[in-house]
Amino acid sequence: MRVIRGLHNLKAAHRGCVATIGNFDGVHRGHQAILQQCREHAARWSVPLTVVVFEPQPREFFAGEQAPPRLTRLREKVRLLRDFGTEQVLVLPFNDTLRSLTGREFIDQVLIDGLGVKHLVVGDDFRFGCDRRGDFALLADVGRKQGFGVEHTRTFTVDDERVSSTRVRTLLASGNFSAAARLLGRPYSLHGRVVRDQQLGRTIGVPTANLPLLPQPLTLRGVFAVVAELANGERYLAVANVGFRPTVGSTRPTLEVHLLDFSGDLYGQRMTVFPCIRLRGEVKFDDLEALKAQIERDQTRARHYLTAAVADNHYALPLASAPLGRESMSSNTVFSNTTSSDSYSADDAADANNG
Repeated sequence: MRVIRGLHNLKAAHRGCVATIGNFDGVHRGHQAILQQCREHAARWSVPLTVVVFEPQPREFFAGEQAPPRLTRLREKVRLLRDFGTEQVLVLPFNDTLRSLTGREFIDQVLIDGLGVKHLVVGDDFRFGCDRRGDFALLADVGRKQGFGVEHTRTFTVDDERVSSTRVRTLLASGNFSAAARLLGRPYSLHGRVVRDQQLGRTIGVPTANLPLLPQPLTLRGVFAVVAELANGERYLAVANVGFRPTVGSTRPTLEVHLLDFSGDLYGQRMTVFPCIRLRGEVKFDDLEALKAQIERDQTRARHYLTAAVADNHYALPLASAPLGRESMSSNTVFSNTTSSDSYSADDAADANNG
């Protein structure tokens, strides 16, 4: 997979592709359906599938800390896009230069001169350009004149409701990790590399692995029973705190993980953390002794829950086999193309462009 940062890094070899545009936050099952739709066209044209994303996401640029929390960091998003068949990711810096482009300028500079698209898949509610004139109708009109196809994304639903990043965030915030896994197609997880920190956990007999989080709104916050997976694939029952550790006065968000029944050096290792149940919210304790007593209670509760929930000796996640519920994907033919096509598309964005 090729990751291209900025239009200035596009080369001739990157041109000629099937493309889609959006945040793809979480790369959930709705996004996966869109990628499948794109792969079908890419195979027909024998060209690469390209996903165009923005960094920061537009709502983060405009709303700052009021923007919705991310489900995936850029690194994890790129990995997931690769896993679902994406061959190129164009990361456009969302800044004053980009936001000042008109709808037609965006089409000319990004899609025509930049990527040389053969076919474009976007939601019919996709809007772009400082003049707010960039929409599906404009894309279809330019596509007819310039010789590239434009097609609606398919709608993917679970339990008769469209899968979206917003819906996933709501489920995670309520602690419903099993339902969130159904929409994501995998258990929700947090990732990072273990770094040296204040090492206060060792002083109270609870050593922790500290994984710094980006200074962005947090999807989760509180104390959770989790399964921690190391880079070598080994999994451990654990307790994790996600937040700012108010008792020790931390000013930056951290994922702090205590692995049960583990001893060893984890510094520098990458770790994946799968939240399974929320135990409590963050609390500022009067002193470290009160914090230690609460941590011991958290460990007892986490061990009780996880021991009952984990299925086998390999610590297979119970969320991984969560039942899927009713699913459907619309398949009405709604597209604009200068050539004939037997493909099908939907009348909804499935959150690829605004989720």
